[in-house]
Amino acid sequence: MTSTPARPGDRLVRIGAIVFLIGAVATAATVAPLFLGADPLPPAAYFVCMLMGLGFALAAAGLLRSIATQRRQAGEASRSAK
Repeated sequence: MTSTPARPGDRLVRIGAIVFLIGAVATAATVAPLFLGADPLPPAAYFVCMLMGLGFALAAAGLLRSIATQRRQAGEASRSAK
């Protein structure tokens, strides 16, 4: 465990990474039967693959939130230094 405090956006990035990994596993599971010659999975499995894009969007939103917070803090620090 690190002693670094959590910054705004960190939780979104972590949640986005988890959702992305779930989508990636679902994508591998739905593509595997196509290469193995098995019957394709039901359409619901293909909808779970869309979690990959959702996870990417969540992580990107967390990253942008973190950037905005850091820029705001840097601006406040530079104004107080003057």
